Amino acid sequence: MSKSVTRVARALDAAGLPNTITEPGEARTAELAAAACGCELDQIVKSILFAGQTSGALYLFLTAGGNRICATKASALAGEDLGRADAGQVRVTTGFAIGGVAPIGHLAAPSTWADPRLLDFDTIFAAAGTPRHIFSIAPRVLMSVAHATVADFTE
Repeated sequence: MSKSVTRVARALDAAGLPNTITEPGEARTAELAAAACGCELDQIVKSILFAGQTSGALYLFLTAGGNRICATKASALAGEDLGRADAGQVRVTTGFAIGGVAPIGHLAAPSTWADPRLLDFDTIFAAAGTPRHIFSIAPRVLMSVAHATVADFTE
């Protein structure tokens, strides 16, 4: 098991949650993950990281697979203008490569917000550290473990 997947498994264990990590196949995009899991697109949690243009801090937005992030709303939540975080910055801060960024198990946890659309489901699926591994979880449980604040940041 990769170090990244192991870190997600440890985060689940530390939260007292079952290890639901599976390797259903290619899950690099929300569309591929939904097909691999046999679920609705919006049941896939996209972990999108932005960098503060002033502070350089990373901010994590957990959004439903079919939604897009509104830059203006996201910047208002972060309190500064945001730009896409580069792959190197994502790897150093979270420990994950883009395409497999999990919402939990980061090396340094960024400020995190969650899309209310995720609450429409009993179970959601998120990356577990690689583009091929996912885990299932109840939305409110994920938001608690990820220390995410539910907020409107989508278009």
